[in-house]
Amino acid sequence: MDNKRPVNLDLTKFSFPLPALTSIVHRVTGFALFVGLVFLMYSLDLSLESEQGFATVKEGLDHPLAKLIIWGVVSALLYHLVAGVKHLVMDMGIGETLEGGRNGALIVIAVSVVLIVLAGVWIW
Repeated sequence: MDNKRPVNLDLTKFSFPLPALTSIVHRVTGFALFVGLVFLMYSLDLSLESEQGFATVKEGLDHPLAKLIIWGVVSALLYHLVAGVKHLVMDMGIGETLEGGRNGALIVIAVSVVLIVLAGVWIW
């Protein structure tokens, strides 16, 4: 029996098309939102417990690391939102061709970058 299947795949050698990469990032940002919401919900709970809890959260949000984490969660949310809208548009039958998929991926990246930069300016 001649078995020509590869045994060890080197994923760094694969070249994914742009729509595939944007789809992968869409999934990653969904997971990042899930993890980020745990910390945001904890902060909300702490801030609603007491006045001191609110002061603690408010003081913590002034720290640059906290701002970076919040910017990361907001960035994941914005990218996930834009990519989700693209999927809704594709569900209506728009952009289902190879060229439409590539153009949609470019639009997702462009709009997301603009929104993420604006969110960074707002947060910092």
